[in-house]
Amino acid sequence: MERKSKMRFWQTLFITVIAALIVPFVVPNYAMTIVVEALIWGLFAMSLDLLVGYTRLYSFGHVAAYGLGAYSSALLILHFGIPTPLVILLATGISTLIAVPIAWICTRTHGVTFAMLTLAFAQLGYAMLFKFKDITGGSNGLPGVTRPDGPFGLDFFQYRTGYYYMVLAVLIGSFLICRVIVNSPFGKALSGIRENEVKTQALGYNVRNYKWLVVVIAYMFGSLAGALYAPFAGFASPELFFWFISGTVLIMVIIGGSGTLIGPIIGGIFFLMLEHYLSEITQLWPIFFGSIFILFILFAPKGIWGIRASVLQKIKNKLSENGNASS
Repeated sequence: MERKSKMRFWQTLFITVIAALIVPFVVPNYAMTIVVEALIWGLFAMSLDLLVGYTRLYSFGHVAAYGLGAYSSALLILHFGIPTPLVILLATGISTLIAVPIAWICTRTHGVTFAMLTLAFAQLGYAMLFKFKDITGGSNGLPGVTRPDGPFGLDFFQYRTGYYYMVLAVLIGSFLICRVIVNSPFGKALSGIRENEVKTQALGYNVRNYKWLVVVIAYMFGSLAGALYAPFAGFASPELFFWFISGTVLIMVIIGGSGTLIGPIIGGIFFLMLEHYLSEITQLWPIFFGSIFILFILFAPKGIWGIRASVLQKIKNKLSENGNASS
């Protein structure tokens, strides 16, 4: 059974990758901007799912990871002009190092206090953008973030299609890494913390160290999303540190289905696509979007991925009933 499940997973992943590879050939060039941004948001939402879905750590300041990655990436490009892939790696590394003490402090608390403390660090980062405006540009941000040539003078990543393929590769690679993490003994310990933290600690696990490490990992993938965004958008602005984005990405996780990894990715893509569509047809799009979110909470609390699983289970049960009836 487990072998069949793994085979089905790899078959589904293969089909998804093939479909994603042909997207630039069937989607208009102007729409590729939305597609790339949706993939980046999907990666960002998946990073938060490591906290919310697998450890039940509700972070209201996860935007700090996104903002750190974006500003680190923008500053590296503006001041050093090194190739885009290397910029993204360095920006993610710098942001992850900054996340280590932040995670250490935040995980000294629990529940609502943890959430408020993460929000406080995000707001601190937002305030520092204006304090050190000679470096960060203040309210103007950092415009003119052009994508440098790649290795050996290759300009592949300067084009939307090339950047799309890079973001797609990063998203798929990040998903596979996160899947290994949550299925490992470390991931099982996180699930134990999510279900019963006191019992997990009684079993001999150092709960705080596990939470500290998962926060750092979540920040790493969140900052990776931010590092991808700044070179693509061509700027880094203070809004990338604003608390509103933390709420937005949390909605993406809930709509997609927390605790699944793939669900938040779908939720991020769904959110951005729907937002762009509704904003084009009406100025009242936040009302409609809010209504859709309420409907998900009331009738589909497990999100889009949960709806899929429920439908497949019903089909499987129906086929099983028909098979038993015919025999």
